[in-house]
This record gives sequence, C-alpha cells and structure tokens, in this order.
Amino acid sequence: MLTRWGRALDPDAVLPEYPRPQLVRDSYVNLNGRWEYAFSSDDDEEPEAYEGEIIVPFSPEAPLSGVGRQLRPGQTLWYRRTLRLPDGFAVPGGRVLLHFGAVDQECAVFLDGVEVGAHEGGYLPFTCDITGNPEGVLVVRVRDDTGAGARGKQKLERGGIWYTAQSGIWQTVWAESVPAVHVERLTLTPDLPGSAVAVTVHAPEGNALVEISARGTPVASATAQAGTPVVVPVPGARPWSPEDPFLYDVTVTLGQDRVRGYFGMRSFGVGPDADGVPRLLLNGRPYFHAGILDQGYWPDGLYTAPSDEAMIHDIATMKRLGFTMLRKHIKVEPLRWYHHCDRLGILVWQDLVNGGEPYRPWVVTAPVLTPLRLDDRRHRVFGRGDAAGRARFESEARACVEHLRDVVSLALWVPFNEGWGQFDAARVAAELAALDPTRPVDHASGWHDQGAGDLRSLHVYFRRFRPPRPDGRVLALTEYGGYSLPVEGHVWGGGRFGYKRFDSAVRLGAAFARLHRREILPAIARGLSATVYTQLSDVEDELNGLLTYDREVVKMDEDLVRSINERLKLA
Repeated sequence: MLTRWGRALDPDAVLPEYPRPQLVRDSYVNLNGRWEYAFSSDDDEEPEAYEGEIIVPFSPEAPLSGVGRQLRPGQTLWYRRTLRLPDGFAVPGGRVLLHFGAVDQECAVFLDGVEVGAHEGGYLPFTCDITGNPEGVLVVRVRDDTGAGARGKQKLERGGIWYTAQSGIWQTVWAESVPAVHVERLTLTPDLPGSAVAVTVHAPEGNALVEISARGTPVASATAQAGTPVVVPVPGARPWSPEDPFLYDVTVTLGQDRVRGYFGMRSFGVGPDADGVPRLLLNGRPYFHAGILDQGYWPDGLYTAPSDEAMIHDIATMKRLGFTMLRKHIKVEPLRWYHHCDRLGILVWQDLVNGGEPYRPWVVTAPVLTPLRLDDRRHRVFGRGDAAGRARFESEARACVEHLRDVVSLALWVPFNEGWGQFDAARVAAELAALDPTRPVDHASGWHDQGAGDLRSLHVYFRRFRPPRPDGRVLALTEYGGYSLPVEGHVWGGGRFGYKRFDSAVRLGAAFARLHRREILPAIARGLSATVYTQLSDVEDELNGLLTYDREVVKMDEDLVRSINERLKLA
C-alpha cells in the first residue's frame, strides 16, 4: 500500500528539508537518497559485493526503500555511498560534522575504512566529527538485535497492536560545516508570567549575541556567556496556544557562527479550577486536552513519513477535526514533525519508548478487562529484570528530554504505557519532573498506577467509563474508543483488529457520538481534564483509525467529529 506522497517520491530528493528547525545554519548537505546495501551474517567484515540500491532514510523493511527485506537478529546490514562535499563547504579551521537523525538499533560509521563514530539506541540523533577526512567512501554497519533496548511497537512476529519491525537508517542523514568554536545547542525556556525567556548558548567558550524578533520586528537582544543562562525580557509577550500559535524568532551569533531558531511564550502545569478541581493548565488557565493517539506509522515508509507534506497532513487534519493534542505513542519523531506541531498549533504528549524483556500477558493485557495494580518494583514481573536494560532506559529518557526540551508544543511526558517494560515509575517520574520542571508527567499511562505523577491516567475500552473518586491528581482518560471500520480498497492486510467493530460510516459515527454524549461529556464536570481517542489512523491490522492507513479516507463525518471536540473543550 502506497500513500499519495509515496507514489510521488523522487529518490533523488528524499526529505530534502532542513532537519533541525530550532538550530538552523546555512551550511547543509543532505545525504538522503540512493545508497548501496548488503546483508551479511558476519558482524565485522564488510562484504566484498553489495546487493543493490536502498533509498535512505527508509528502512529496508519499508516498501519505499526499494529493498523489502527484514533484518533479523544475528544479521548485519551494511550501507555504502561516496561522500563528496561542495567546493568551499568547509569553514577554514572549522569542523565538518556528519549527522544521523536516527538509526535502529546499533551502528558504527566508517569513512575510507576508519571508524568515525558509533551509536546504540534507535530513536535519538548522533553526530560524527569527520574533520580530518571529510570525503571518501562512507559505510554504515547496523545490527538490530534490540534485546532489552527500546523497541516501541515493533515486533518480528507482527500482529494485532504490534507492527512490522524496522531497522537501519530511518531519519535524515546530513552534513554541516561549523567554526571550531560554535553553538552546539540552545536551551530556550520561556517565562510567561515574567514576560521573558531564558537563553542558554551551549558552547565551549565565548560570548554570544542573542537577538529576538517577532515576524521581522526586533524585540530584544542580550549578550550570553557560553553555558550560562541569560534572561531576556520579551515586552508584551504574546502567549502561544493551539488557537494562536505565535512564535518568536531568535538569532544567536557566536564569533563566526550564526544560528537561527524560535520559541513560543507558553507555560504548562496543573492546578485547581474555580471549583477546586485539579486541571491541566495552559498559560496559567485550565485547558482541556482533546487528544488523539498518534502511532506515527506509514504503510510505505513504516517509521519514516514519505514526505514533509505527509507529516503536515496528519497534524493539520487532526487540528481541522477539532483535536487540540496529539499523544505521540511510543516513538520519537524527526524534529520537523514537532516543528509543524509548534507552528500549526497542537499540543503534544510525548511517550518514551518502551523496552525490556518479553512481557507477560497477564501483566500487560489482562488489565484491559480486569483492574489490576501491581507494584512495579517487582522488576522481573514487568520484564525488567535486567539492570543494564533499566539503566539504558533511564539514560535514553534523559537524552530524550534534552533532545526535545525546546519543543514549544510538548506539554507532557509519558514514561510508561500499560506496563510495557515499566519499572520504578514513581521514581522515574520524579526524576523526569526534576529534569524538566516546566511540564507535567503521566507516570503510568493506562494501568499499574503507582499513585505518583500529575495524572490519574486510565485506559478504558471494553467497559463503561466511570470517573473514579478524586485523589488529588488530574483525571485523564488517556486511551479509549478504538472503534474500527474497514474501508474497502484502503485496508492494508487481512487483519481486522479493533475494540468495537462497525460495518458502516453512519453506524460508526452514531456510536462515536453516543459514547461521548453518555460517558465522556458528563465526566468533565467530575474532573475529567484530558482525553486520548484511539486513534489517528489505521495501522496494519488495526482498523480503528479516524483515517485509513493510506490517509485517503476520513471514516466519520468531519462536522460530527469537530462538533464533539468543541463540546469537550467548552464543557
């Protein structure tokens, strides 16, 4: 199954957009497109001959890669291409950096036979300094045994709620040239009540000029010492919200280096409404999060959207349907996805990516039907007996927070979902809150509540939703619905998974309206502050999307969905 964007794909211009919208330089060489590939059973020796062409950054399992082959445990995937940089690309006396958006799961990078970098973990970016020899034959070696590492919804034996496993390079590969002393990253922390933004220029040394503007009009400027936050006043700050996603531009000059980014003036938190009921707050006021579960899978690209326009389509469609929030489920997207959420105006709940050993069905599945609350300090019960795997999860969680810290629309962290690889959730949530005190935390989405975090987070599919007694936390229905409808000509395979099945759009729409009228809307007065409907699109066997998997059909009347979401926000 191909999407319209997949059908239009130009293999010589794949995802050409600048991949890091909050730290932009003019120096940029995109390395997506045609590479060579080979599979081998030898871990270390590069094969003498490669097997064919692969389109990067689509994993070999994805149709758009042109390969259509699964990397199995014990195998090695090799990539190769020639790296040539434009004349005058390198800054005299500077550095040349090679960036990988994400490679699943373990990789090593070689340039003319010399290892220039390595990385473990399939969801976060990494960089290789190739200054000494910036051109030549570029080879990437990949293994994807995963083990107890982060894997998300991938499964080699896919089916039901588990999807096709993918591997290898799945986000943009690119190079840039920077001065020897350069901005490594920015931290932009808005203080809406104080009408200011704290700017930290991460660099080894030097003083930087920080300039802030609003749609081309200068607003403020300040000098920042590298590594030290500087508070820059933003007079008459215009708040960011889904209804008014206003963004400020920022330019930072450090010696010869000049980067551009942006931020939004907004605040997230929890607090009582006028009746003393705990609510999620946006910019200091109660704000209902009318959300939808977003898996981020594509029939032709798997983890990788076939184009920037495809990412925009999903976000813009959900916003048009009246949703104010996307729960990014068990996946970290390319930074351009978050950029589009920032500029289009939709909140993001960010799940961390689950891992661990195989899960026990009675731990992760039985609670769908029978309330079950286990102590997640029993690590082996939750598939977390491996101490090294737990430490790796926490390390990747910290790295994910730093990676996404500046995302304007990111409103809440979700470290664990439905007991999948859950452990010590109360402690992990507290450490996340300390690392990022600007956002609430849903410590255990669905079940196995440890009484921690900012949310009482419930998943309800096969029973009526009845709000529990207040416990001082914000009440959120973080998964529900899952109503399925197959649309002829737009079904991926033979599976027919859904939590409740319908045979026509009319019946589906009537059930959707009835569910909200009888169960969801009345619960808002009793404290319900957020909802996450399952889900944005069909995914493989799952037919419970508002959109078909190819994104061609909206299964329900758009006016109906929009009117219900408006009632949720106004209740």
